[in-house]
Amino acid sequence: MDDINTLRRILRECRTLAVVGLSADWFRPSYFAAKYMQEHGYRVIPVNPKYTEILGQKCYKSLRDIPEKVDLVDVFRKTQDVPPIAEEAIAIGAKVLWQQLGVKNEAAAAKARAAGLEAVMDRCVKIEHGRLFGGLNWVGVNTRVISSKRPRWLAY
Repeated sequence: MDDINTLRRILRECRTLAVVGLSADWFRPSYFAAKYMQEHGYRVIPVNPKYTEILGQKCYKSLRDIPEKVDLVDVFRKTQDVPPIAEEAIAIGAKVLWQQLGVKNEAAAAKARAAGLEAVMDRCVKIEHGRLFGGLNWVGVNTRVISSKRPRWLAY
């Protein structure tokens, strides 16, 4: 699942993100990816048993502890740690299992797809959002998005 239209639709429709493995350390990639998404109108729910709060949001020990509906499960964990997270994503009725850059568990993605979820691997939500909706192209980054149509911006 890495065609532009699919990624754009996922990021447009999925407004509540549970970030598994989110760190409270400002210098960690998970922190600035979550902070970026939060600043762009997404509801970010931290999932990490080590913390009680991150980015001003209550932090949960697992996906099953989250009392509200989650659209997208963003995984910042090692590749071998993904299968039980995929099972929890299925159990809570998430729409998408998103494995971050460097995380690529094919078996977990296949299990998620078999249960009706969409699965994205080895991609960063922050980078993809910036590439497809943000201003990455304005600073000279080749976003590989070529279109004669104006982009449809998200309503934040």
